[in-house]
Amino acid sequence: MKKIIYIIAGLCLISCNKTNKFDAQGTFEAREITISSEANGKILSFPIEEGMEIKANETLGQIDTIQLHFQRKQLSAQLSALLASRPDTQKQVASLQEQIAKQKSELKRVENMLKDNAATKKQYDDIEAQIKILETQLSATLSTLNKNTTSINENALALEAQISSLEDRISKCKITSPINGTILVKYAQEGETTVSGKPLLKVADLENIYLRAYFTSEQLPKIKVGNKVKVIADFGGEERYEYEGKISWISSQSEFTPKSIQTANSRANLVYGVKIAVKNDGRLKLGLSGEVIL
Repeated sequence: MKKIIYIIAGLCLISCNKTNKFDAQGTFEAREITISSEANGKILSFPIEEGMEIKANETLGQIDTIQLHFQRKQLSAQLSALLASRPDTQKQVASLQEQIAKQKSELKRVENMLKDNAATKKQYDDIEAQIKILETQLSATLSTLNKNTTSINENALALEAQISSLEDRISKCKITSPINGTILVKYAQEGETTVSGKPLLKVADLENIYLRAYFTSEQLPKIKVGNKVKVIADFGGEERYEYEGKISWISSQSEFTPKSIQTANSRANLVYGVKIAVKNDGRLKLGLSGEVIL
């Protein structure tokens, strides 16, 4: 009888130790991104499937851009015509500059003749007055040409901005992912019409996942960001695999213990969320339970 009691007590002790051998518990999560359409139009191609691994910035699909290309072609033609109408300032003032140069040369000749009393002061004054008139005309012409050139340049810049905007819209018709990952959900199909903001697919980085575990306030002094811990993935039954984890985030606010989570202290009501980064070897799945041993 005494032997039976010892066996029962031993089994009870083993069971108690088993249920309390972890310091925290949680579930595996990953960085998930919902990729939405950035353009309006028909989806011309979208050859992806759920479970497919993709690379960042890889083209995953294409939205119709034909109308945008036509608009860009029209604006490019307008820009070319506008730039062609820009005046050639040097050519348009060359004649006036030549006349001024000749008059100045004549003024110098008359000035020398005046010294020898071979010309009159009136001849000198007339030429000087003519130079001033020509210089005034040159200044006015340059002012007008510069204003026209400035106006054309400003209009050209406006057209170039419109073309750049169209090119940006065209580039957004390519469906891409900002991260490497695995396609979790595909929300649209080839041939459908989409609008800006409509979800197209959901992607998750399943290579670098993390365990969101919960620790009590009494455990907080034992952990800090950067600490390495042991993570046990529980696949049910006897299937349990051990991984090295690294604490990457600790919540600054407490929360009530989630119903699906156990803690080392069963009396704890308030816990702190902690993210533990784990390198996935392909076995870990989202939503899988895990335990932490400090």
